[in-house]
Formats: sequence, structure tokens, C-alpha cells
Amino acid sequence: MDLRETTCCFTGHRPEKLPWGNDEGDPRCLELKRRLDRAVEEAYAAGMRHFLCGMARGADFYFCDAVLKLRQARPDVTLEAVIPWEEQAARWGERDRARYFDLVRRCDRETMVQKHYDKGCTLRRNRYMVDRACRLIAVYDGMLGGTMYTLTYAMRRGLIVELLEVEAAG
Repeated sequence: MDLRETTCCFTGHRPEKLPWGNDEGDPRCLELKRRLDRAVEEAYAAGMRHFLCGMARGADFYFCDAVLKLRQARPDVTLEAVIPWEEQAARWGERDRARYFDLVRRCDRETMVQKHYDKGCTLRRNRYMVDRACRLIAVYDGMLGGTMYTLTYAMRRGLIVELLEVEAAG
């Protein structure tokens, strides 16, 4: 069987583009996390066993947490951290960096798209994920940016897309 047929990837916004920012206790964030838990469980029910996460701050972290929670109940689930460049977390605050390294450590596999940063590396990371999946879960606010690009690319590639809409920050 083609691994793509059982692989689900994710795209979503960083805290700066989410209406609650870094406040994960905000009721809107808690509701989004519940919706993500459901979306991941539904992906599993549809046959997804391998999950790809780009490991950015914000919605990627929520997705990673949801897959790790699913993996506790379903040991056949695997999670791959897809890192756009080696020092992705180097300039983040201490709390985000610690969370990132903890999440990466708990993943089953780690793929580094390239060693050094350049302006296209996050897009290459997103294409890597979409090209290896048949399903995409997206947290999206309707605005231009990397999430919209990834969503558009996934639709062009024929992926099944589950859209979890959030209001735009601002």
C-alpha cells in the first residue's frame, strides 16, 4: 500500500495570526483544540495512521498534542516532525523552545527538510508534507499567507481537506 493513503498532514496559523495570541486558556483556543482532537480522531477512523506536523508555534503545536493524545489510545499511530531547517526554534522564547523540543522528542520520526534557513524553506516543508499525504487538516482564518498557500497546494494535489475555520486576529 502507498504510505500516502494512510498519511495526514496539517497546516495552521502561528499565535500572531490567532485571535487569542498565546493565551491557550482562551475559550476560543480550547474549542479549537477540541475540534482538532475530533478531526484527528476522524482522520484515524478514515484510515490515517501516519501524521505529519511542521512544528511551528501555535496551531502546529495543538495538532501535535492532539496526535500524541490519539497515539496513547491507538498505538498504531505514528507522528513525524517535519522541520524546515535545523534552527527553526533558535530565536523563539524559552517556553516555546522547550515545548518544541519536548514535542519533537515525543515524535516517532524527525525529518529535516534542509540544514540552513532561506526564504523558501517553510514552503518546501509544506510541500514535503502535502506531497506525502492524502489528507490535510487546516486551521485557517481566510487570510493570505503560508496556510492559504498550503491549503491551495493541497487542493490542487487532490487531498481530502478538513477546514477548521477561526476568526482572523485583529
